[in-house]
Amino acid sequence: MANIKSAKKRVLVNRTKAERNKSIKSGVKTAIRKVNAAIDANDKDAAAKALVAATSVIGKATGKGVYHRNTAARKVSRLAQAVNKMA
Repeated sequence: MANIKSAKKRVLVNRTKAERNKSIKSGVKTAIRKVNAAIDANDKDAAAKALVAATSVIGKATGKGVYHRNTAARKVSRLAQAVNKMA
């Protein structure tokens, strides 16, 4: 454990931010899972709705600095491509 006051604060702040980031990333993964579940069920309407929701969640995570914008764009692109491939 750190001895200097500022170092102790950094440890606490980093822990708080890590928990926040973990929560946001978990939400993104859940949204992606919902899109994939709709694709597996072959339900195009549900997949399209889930895609809109997932895109929003990913965008918010990017705005908060959890994901790099290129990573977010790649995730959205792959989801959209999967939904568009549906018959």
